[in-house]
Amino acid sequence: MNRFRLVTPCLLIALFTLTPIAAEFHVAPTGNDGAAGDAGHPFATVSRALDAARTASGGDVIFIHRGVYPITESLRITGGDPVTLRGMSGARLIGGRVITGFKPIDNNDALQRLPEEARGAVMQCDLRAQGVDDFGELKVRGFGRPEEHAALEVFFNGKPLTLAQWPNQGWAPITGAPEGKDGGVFTYEGDRPARWSKASDVWLHGYWTQDWADSYVKVNHFDLDAKAIYTEPPHGVYGYTKGQRWMALNLLEELDQPGEWYLDRDAGMLYLWPPETMKDAEVIVSMLDDPIVSIEGANGARIERLTLEACRGTAVTIRDSKNVRVAGCVIRNTGQKGVAVSGGEECQVVSCDVYETGEGGISISGGDRASLTPAHHAAINNDIFRYGRWVQTYQPAISLHGVGNRMAHNRIHDSPHAGVLFGGNDHVLELNEVYNLCQQTGDVGAFYIGRDWTMRGHIVRGNYFHDISGPYKYASNSVYLDDAASGVTIIGNIFDHADVGAFIGGGRDNLVENNLMVDCEPAVHVDGRGIGWAAKYIVKGGEWHMYDKLSAMNFDQPPYSERYPKLATILDGDPAFPAGNRVALNISYGGKWLELQNIKESDVDFENNFVFESSDGIEWRKDHYQLPKDHPALAAGFKPIDFDEIGLQKDEWRKSIPAR
Repeated sequence: MNRFRLVTPCLLIALFTLTPIAAEFHVAPTGNDGAAGDAGHPFATVSRALDAARTASGGDVIFIHRGVYPITESLRITGGDPVTLRGMSGARLIGGRVITGFKPIDNNDALQRLPEEARGAVMQCDLRAQGVDDFGELKVRGFGRPEEHAALEVFFNGKPLTLAQWPNQGWAPITGAPEGKDGGVFTYEGDRPARWSKASDVWLHGYWTQDWADSYVKVNHFDLDAKAIYTEPPHGVYGYTKGQRWMALNLLEELDQPGEWYLDRDAGMLYLWPPETMKDAEVIVSMLDDPIVSIEGANGARIERLTLEACRGTAVTIRDSKNVRVAGCVIRNTGQKGVAVSGGEECQVVSCDVYETGEGGISISGGDRASLTPAHHAAINNDIFRYGRWVQTYQPAISLHGVGNRMAHNRIHDSPHAGVLFGGNDHVLELNEVYNLCQQTGDVGAFYIGRDWTMRGHIVRGNYFHDISGPYKYASNSVYLDDAASGVTIIGNIFDHADVGAFIGGGRDNLVENNLMVDCEPAVHVDGRGIGWAAKYIVKGGEWHMYDKLSAMNFDQPPYSERYPKLATILDGDPAFPAGNRVALNISYGGKWLELQNIKESDVDFENNFVFESSDGIEWRKDHYQLPKDHPALAAGFKPIDFDEIGLQKDEWRKSIPAR
């Protein structure tokens, strides 16, 4: 039989017709939107290139050449054929505007309001004269408040400047609440507010009662005689408490050091004390509320090697999309988050640097909890740091919600509060390096989950937590299973110099195994809060709604009863009792090994843990450790942790690892 068949010219034509050829488009600052959009005749704007890609054959690549591209409306990628936005070296999409024309202050009233030491250093710029007349609004933001876009911000040579504030470092104390905690007034010490008599839009930022909850409030008026500040509702979250802390901002009178700024919204005049010489400096003000790139209902879209910055909201949003990837990008100086993924499946944020965001870094939510269907979204190999510039609490570097998502090989560091918040089911948090967190907060976790018996199946594996310690009450925990969090596996991690290593806060069926703990205080905490102080919150009808959450997930029926058999029988006994926790084959050097509260040691399954009073017995070098070959834990089955696999890795997007 002849196995070969003649391909006719007509069939060839049909094959070429059915196989679209991807087009390439180019964008350059010197381009023209009326041009052809090829390498020799580039477009001027990315939006024009996207329009061209929509009418092309699919799989198109838009090359964005070096330069600054102001984005005044979101670049929208929706449905249809996949498209790639690929940045060349130095390509930047900014949700703001570069401004110039700074000069010495010529307004005597402004000069008189400035501190004397600032009068010869602060410069002014008329924003309206440069077409900037949307300044946004300072709004109530923070823990328990609606998420809001930031108002206009100022960035100098790629770094965010500080809206003029007092004090410049640290906080001022609350000395009392004369009308009660919820009375909307608190007292202060000293006489600093007497300087602010001409200020008309004064805002305060504070940790008003809890060290894990910050919020912004607007001043109604000052009573200088009583040394009292009256605020507009909603007042500080949880009310005002003596001994807690606050600062004031948006004050021309406090523009007293390099790197601060103030905007007179009535006149449209920006006042700025440059942090360094203005010669050749780039000053950008943020303008765009919407995302710089908005992806919705897309399949296979790519955002590669771009810098996205200076927007008032979130830089990239991805909704109900499949197989979308943001890779090798720098995402910085946003008013809210870096990247937000919601719905869809198999979307990734890979090898990006995300920093100086107003809220969190990367938010991922996807998968169906009712059916336990995973989304398989992932955040891989990202360096995320100095996030939470505006809202400092519960805006983590990475949040994982839904079902079956993963974060791995990320470096998370230098922030006021948590590194990761996770909820839902079956997430994997592995091989991340996490350090220098919780710097402004207390009762906080580097990795945090809480208040739901059904949010099970998570694996926290192979992470390196170090220097996790906060200055405020109730400690900073590396892995914080708070308020009855259950069914979490904490395995093969390194905890080095942490207030607390693994914290089990009244939950059930958690596993802490094969971890190395060095100089923690303590290495492991387990408590029975559900049968103690928290019992009133856990009971039916309690504030934590634990039984309602059980019912909502049909916990004793498939798929939950099959995936989590211990959950299916939780009501056979007292669900508030922390049953089923196991702590096995861990090594603890120095510090304190164990802390138990409201339970006995026999209530937890402890087995084959190795506890040494001093950390001298471990060979510990910068960025590495090694157990002696004859270590008894190895003979008992402890599996060595591959340190080289933890944290950032080189790949096609990340050619080198930045130094700490």
